[in-house]
Amino acid sequence: MQQHPMPEFGSFTLLLALILCVYTLVVGGIALWRSRGNANDSTAGRLGETARRAGISSFIAMSCAAFALVWASFTNDYSVSYILHHTNRALPSAYKFSALWSGQEGSLLLWAWLLAAYGFVLRIRHRVDVRLTAFASVILAGIQVFFLLLLNFAAPPFAIQPGPMATDGFGLNPLLQYPEMVIHPPMLYLGYVGFSVPFAFALGALMMRYPGEKWIHITRRWTMVTWLFLTCGIFLGAHWAYSVLGWGGYWGWDPVENASLMPWLTGTAFLHSVMMQEKRGMMKSWNVWLIFSTFLLTILGTLLTRSGIVSSVHAFAQSSIGEWFYGFILIVFAVCLFTFFKQKDHLKSENKLESLVSRESSFLFNNLVLLAACFTVLWGTLFPVLSEYVQGSKVTVGAPFYNRVNLPIGLFLLFLTGIGPLLAWRSTSLRSMRRNFILPGVAVGVTLVGLMASGVDRPWTEGDNMQASLFSLIAFSLGAGVITTIVSEFLRGAGVVRTQTGKNLAASTLLLVRRNTRRYGGYIVHFGIVVMFVGIAGGAFNQSHEQEMGFGDEMKMGPFRLVCQSFTQDSNPNFETEYALLDVYKGGKKITQLAPEKRFYIASQQSSTVVANHSTLANDLYVIYEGKNPDTEKPIIKVFLNPLMNWIWIGVLIVVFGTFVALVPNLTRTVAKAPVELDAPIDAEVHHA
Repeated sequence: MQQHPMPEFGSFTLLLALILCVYTLVVGGIALWRSRGNANDSTAGRLGETARRAGISSFIAMSCAAFALVWASFTNDYSVSYILHHTNRALPSAYKFSALWSGQEGSLLLWAWLLAAYGFVLRIRHRVDVRLTAFASVILAGIQVFFLLLLNFAAPPFAIQPGPMATDGFGLNPLLQYPEMVIHPPMLYLGYVGFSVPFAFALGALMMRYPGEKWIHITRRWTMVTWLFLTCGIFLGAHWAYSVLGWGGYWGWDPVENASLMPWLTGTAFLHSVMMQEKRGMMKSWNVWLIFSTFLLTILGTLLTRSGIVSSVHAFAQSSIGEWFYGFILIVFAVCLFTFFKQKDHLKSENKLESLVSRESSFLFNNLVLLAACFTVLWGTLFPVLSEYVQGSKVTVGAPFYNRVNLPIGLFLLFLTGIGPLLAWRSTSLRSMRRNFILPGVAVGVTLVGLMASGVDRPWTEGDNMQASLFSLIAFSLGAGVITTIVSEFLRGAGVVRTQTGKNLAASTLLLVRRNTRRYGGYIVHFGIVVMFVGIAGGAFNQSHEQEMGFGDEMKMGPFRLVCQSFTQDSNPNFETEYALLDVYKGGKKITQLAPEKRFYIASQQSSTVVANHSTLANDLYVIYEGKNPDTEKPIIKVFLNPLMNWIWIGVLIVVFGTFVALVPNLTRTVAKAPVELDAPIDAEVHHA
C-alpha cells in the first residue's frame, strides 16, 4: 500500500488541534468556574494558563494542517481526493495556492485556521483584561471545536482517493481562475471569522456581568477591522462578478451575495449604536443582540454556501454538512438566549431618549433602517426555501423585489448620513437646526433643480427603469447635501484649530483629524459611501447592444465606435481560447484595442468568459465575446456602456482609507473646544456607516 506522509501529517495535526481546543474549552471553563468566587485561586490560575497555552498551540497545529494541504497542491499529490478534484498540473502557482479555499473541505480548513489565528492574537494579548479574555478564549475554543469536528469527521480535507494515484487532476473551476479570487475569499473569511471575536467578548462580558463599557473599548478595534475585511471581501466579490461572469453587472442579489451582505448590515448597525452605549449608557440589550445576530448570520451564510438549500454560482456542492450547521446555530442561539435572560437586569439603560431631534435618534433610525434592509434580504433569500416547505414548490425572488424595497432604504440611509452630524446629543434647538441645515439644503435643492433641468430625471418613463431613474435623481441630490455637510464639518473644526494654533488651513485640518481620528475617519468613510452611491446611481443610464461582428464590421455605442480587426483562437496547456480584436474609436480617434475572450479549460472541460473593459471616470465600455454563430462563423459581440461604474470602486477605496484613519490612535487626549454656538461640538464622536 502506498504511503502518503504529508496527508497523514495533515490529518494528525487536525486531530491534535481538536484535542487542544477541547482542552481549552473544558479546562478553561473549569478554571473560570473555580475562580468565580475567588479571583486569587492559584489552582484556577494554573489551569487557566494551561488552557490559554493549549489554545495558542492549536494555532500552530492548524497552521501545520493548512501547510500540508498547500504542499499537497504544489506537489501534485493526487492521492488526496481534494487535490485531485480542485487542481491540475498546468494550473498556475497562484491558483494552486488558492485551491486551499476553492472547495468545501479546504474552505472549512481556511475558516478554522483563521479562527485559530484570531484566537492566537487574543490569547497573547490576554493581559489587556485577563478574566474577560479568558471567557472570550473559552468561547472561541467552543466555536473552534465545532469546525474541527467537521474537518475531522464530516468533511476531511486529507481524505485519500481510492485506487491508484491519477496522473493529473480535474482542474480548478474556471470561474475561480481570476487574480481577485486569490484574495477575495480570504478577505471575506477574515470578515466572517473575525466577528467571532466581538461575539466572544460580548457573550463573555454578559456571562460574567462585566461592569461598565470597557468590553466595548477592548473590542472596538476588533470590530472595526473585521468590518473592514468584510467590506473589502464583499466588494472584491462584486468586482469579480463584474469582471468574470460577463453579464454587465456587479450585484445580482444572488443568495450567497446576500449571505455576505446581511452580517455587514447588522455589523454596521452595531458600530453605530455602540456609540450610544459608550456616550449615554443606552441600547445595551440592543447592542448585545446586534453582535449576537451578526455572528449567527455569518454562520448562516456559511450554511447557505454548503447545504445546497439555495442555488448560487458561488455555492459549493450540495452535501449533508448543512445538518451540522443547523445544530450549531441552534446551540449558539440557545446559549445566547439563556445568557441574555439570566443576565437581563445587567443591561438596563442608564438614560432614555430625550428628543426625536437628536443624535441619539439619528443613530436609532439608522439602526432600524439597516435592520429593515437586513430582514428584507433575509426574507428574499429564504423565501424559496419557505415556499417549497409550505406549498411544495420553490418560488424564487428576483432582483426587482430587492431593488423595489432596498433602493428607498438606501436613500433614507444616505439622508441619515447627512443629517446625523448636524444634530447635537440629547436635543437640538430649532435655531441650531436652521443654521446647520442651510448649506446642505441649498446643495440638495440646487443639484435637484440642475439635474431636472438637464433631463436626468427622464431617461425612462415607466416600470423599474422609472424607479431607477428616480433613485438616481434623489441619490445625486442627497449626495451633494451629504458632501456639503462633511466638508462644512471639516472646515468648522479646522477653523477652530486654526484660531487656537495659528496654522494654515491644511495643517489645521490634518491636526484636527489627528486629534479625533475616530470621528473624522468616520466622515471620510461617509464620503466614500456617497461616492459609491453616485456610482450605483449611474446604473440607471446603462446601455447594451449585441450583434455579429466579422472582419471590418462596426458597432456604435454611445460616443464609441468599435471596429472588428480580426478574430482567432489560441491554446496553452491550461486552456484553449477564442477571441476578437476590436479597435475602439471616440470622436474619430482610436483610443484603445479590446480583446474579449471565450476560454475552454482542458482539465475541467468547462468554459468561461474573459471580459474586455475600457474604464474611465465617465463610463465603462464593457465588451463580451459570446461565441461564434455556427451558421456564419462570425463572433457574437455584446457591448455594455455603464456610466460612473468606476465611482463604486473609488468609493470603496475611500471607505478603506477612512477606516484606517479611524483606527489610528488620537494624537492627544486634548480635543479642541468648539465655540459656544456649535450644537455639535468638535469632540462629539460620529462613527462611520
